[in-house]
Amino acid sequence: MLSEQVYAQLRDAIMRGDHAPGTPLKPHDLAREHGVSLAVVREALVRVVGDGLADRLPNRGFAVPALSDRRWQEIQEARRAVEPVVLRMSVERGDIDWEARVRAAHHRLARTEPYAPGEGPYYTEDWAEAHRVFHRTLLEGCGNPVLLETFDRMWTASELARRFSAHHGPARDGIAEHRRLEEAALARDADTAAATLARHLTDTAAALTPDQDSAAHAEP
Repeated sequence: MLSEQVYAQLRDAIMRGDHAPGTPLKPHDLAREHGVSLAVVREALVRVVGDGLADRLPNRGFAVPALSDRRWQEIQEARRAVEPVVLRMSVERGDIDWEARVRAAHHRLARTEPYAPGEGPYYTEDWAEAHRVFHRTLLEGCGNPVLLETFDRMWTASELARRFSAHHGPARDGIAEHRRLEEAALARDADTAAATLARHLTDTAAALTPDQDSAAHAEP
C-alpha cells in the first residue's frame, strides 16, 4: 500500500535525523519528494503524529517535535515511573527462557557498534534496534502484554530525543550501564535492577535538554 510505504520512509527519515527537531514537515514538499498525492502524504503524517515523532500544529501544518519540548521530559518521567516497576515484576516472574533472552540481547547490544563512519552523528539502525530489544527483553518477564504495549509506545515517542541527546550533556559509559542492568536482572536482585534502571533513565532525561547555545549550534 502506497501510504504504508510513505509512512515507513518518513518515519525512518525522522529517526535518522534527516528532519532535525523543530523542522516543519511540509505536505506539498513531501508529496513532490515521494512522487505521491497530498492525500497519501497527509495520511502518513497523521500516523507519524500518532507515533509521537511529529506534531500537528493548528493552522501551521506538521513539524518534528522540538528537542526542548516539555513533552520529552514528560515521557521520560512516565518511563521512570513505569519501567522500573515492570522490571521488578520481570525479575520476580521471569523464567529460564527469559534469562537466556536477556543474556542474548545484552550480548548483541554489547557487540554492536553504535556509530558508523560517514553516517552522521546519530546511532546506527543496528545499534538502535539492539538497544530497543535489550530494554524490552528485560521487561518481557513480567508477562503482562498491556504493560509491554505501554513500553512500546513510550519507547517510540522518546527515541528521537534519545538519539539526539547522545551528543549533548555529559559523556556516559553506556556499556557499563547496560551491563549493570543485565547483571542485576540475572542475579534476581529486583531492588538493584529497578534502581539501576531508574538511574539509567534519569541520566537520559538529563541529557534531553541541552543548553540553548549547544542546541542552537547542533548539527541535525
